[in-house]
Amino acid sequence: MTSESKIDYEVLSQEAMRGLVRTVLQRTAKTGLPGEHHFYISFDTNSTGVSISKRLREKYPNEMTIVLQHRFWDLSVGEERFEVKLTFDGIPERVVVPFAAIKVFFDPSVRYGLQFEDPEFNADAVDLSVSSLDQNFAEPDHGLRSGPFPGEPATISHLARRNGEPLEDHQSEIPHPADRSEEPAETANQADNESEAEPAGAEIVSLDAFRKK
Repeated sequence: MTSESKIDYEVLSQEAMRGLVRTVLQRTAKTGLPGEHHFYISFDTNSTGVSISKRLREKYPNEMTIVLQHRFWDLSVGEERFEVKLTFDGIPERVVVPFAAIKVFFDPSVRYGLQFEDPEFNADAVDLSVSSLDQNFAEPDHGLRSGPFPGEPATISHLARRNGEPLEDHQSEIPHPADRSEEPAETANQADNESEAEPAGAEIVSLDAFRKK
């Protein structure tokens, strides 16, 4: 038996986790969001197959997070990708995201999330700080904030890795829509304002959880 014939459990694990996200979104597209469920989805804007407008790509050259809660429409889910319409700065936009581009999927209503590996991060970086994640999602107005480099938006994975860094040190990159009652989409800070902080820790699943320490 050659080395190439071994089972690649990491690849299979990623495929299974992305399949879970696909199933959840397929059910949402068919029947809507049940109860208080809503989703934060962080993805690599440079990944093959990602389709966003030129202005969004200029604003988020590396990574961005969208929220599927009350105001989104035309959610369509295929085997390899999903697409949805949202409003950014009051402008409707169509966003196409391959499942392979997703970096983090998080449902704040049940404090459950999936962290997908980034080949540029080592195992320690992939291992999320749950306490930091809870602290940041408990903030009433973190919004979609700038990342560690100018012009780079914060994402769920950035927020989770800050390890207690004060949120007020980061300025919001995306303003609230002018009139929420007339807009059909959701921004991260709007969704967070409607979600009460829970004392329980978030359950974040990553491939590191399956590795032998």
